[in-house]
Amino acid sequence: MDNTKKAKKSKISLPQIVSALIYLVVGGISGGILIECIDELGLGFIEGFVLILLVVYASLFLHIIIHEGGHLIFGLLTGYRFSSFRIGSIMLIKSKGKMRLKRLSLAGTGGQCLLAPPPEKDGKIPVMLYNFGGAIANIVISAVCAALLLLFDFASVAVYPVLVFVLIGVAFAITNGVPMRMGMVDNDGYNALSLGKNPKAMKSFILQLKVNEQQAEGVRLKNMPSQWFELPEFEDMKNNSMVAAQGVFVCNRLMDEQRFEEAEALMKQIMENVELIALYSSLMKCDRIYCELIGENRAEVLDKFLNNEQEKFMQSMKKYISVIRTRYAYALLAKKDMEEAKKWENAFEKAAKQYPHEADIECERDFMAIAKEKALKA
Repeated sequence: MDNTKKAKKSKISLPQIVSALIYLVVGGISGGILIECIDELGLGFIEGFVLILLVVYASLFLHIIIHEGGHLIFGLLTGYRFSSFRIGSIMLIKSKGKMRLKRLSLAGTGGQCLLAPPPEKDGKIPVMLYNFGGAIANIVISAVCAALLLLFDFASVAVYPVLVFVLIGVAFAITNGVPMRMGMVDNDGYNALSLGKNPKAMKSFILQLKVNEQQAEGVRLKNMPSQWFELPEFEDMKNNSMVAAQGVFVCNRLMDEQRFEEAEALMKQIMENVELIALYSSLMKCDRIYCELIGENRAEVLDKFLNNEQEKFMQSMKKYISVIRTRYAYALLAKKDMEEAKKWENAFEKAAKQYPHEADIECERDFMAIAKEKALKA
């Protein structure tokens, strides 16, 4: 379809290019700074290369923590309630009144802070500080470090990694705080402004936070209020990634209700008409593969979905339970390989022990049981 072609052409947007250039410039300057440090220390090539990697990686890791911490602090200050905080794959989640340490990896994300929304006033909640909080934290900490360098006479060797830390913090603040649309991925700054101007985006944002809070409490999508899952207009989903995410949630609820034909039809319609962010699109393909497997199970359709791009995504998300469920169903129903299916069943149980949302685990186990039943009847 024409919409698909347009989506492919617009994959790399101007803001994405600008963002990449910012990090390239920062990387180049940081490399030059650290080379001076290496010369001063008299290190060899290998030692110097390791030092550069360590300083850059440590700076990036610290700024991810600072960024997500900024969202947390400013969110709490404006009435939000703690739900979950993730750095890398380590996730602290509040569930049934207790804090639990779990593991969750999401491709393309270094961390995430999700909070439960404050009470609404005229259909709105405060969004500016929560969304801008990460960038504010990055720039404030970077400014403090830069001020310390100016105020105190540090040994020259100690100055170099601090300068790199400051530069990376500035890059974080710019790429997250200056409003930009990364294709259909809106950064924090763009989200903050669009939520203030777009009532439909505001509604979708509030609903997503409510759904996330309920998932943390162990409630399945099918048992949540049905009014939370009204399908937005396609034009609204095209124009705002926050609204598009609500459409994804509608599909997920249909899946949980085991209305697989309806879910597949809607997922097809959304993917053909809305440019979803890569994570949502790839996870939706996993659901479509599963629907095909328990439905007509056509090899040519499965091959179309399981292209190189999707295989790479599923490999990068190999510990994510819906990906494992899809691999399990594929082994059973497409490959008819019980041994491989057992391997994925074991992988699922291992991942489930650390997965944060009990409701999702229950739902995915239901899907695996359906696939197994179909395989036994075949």
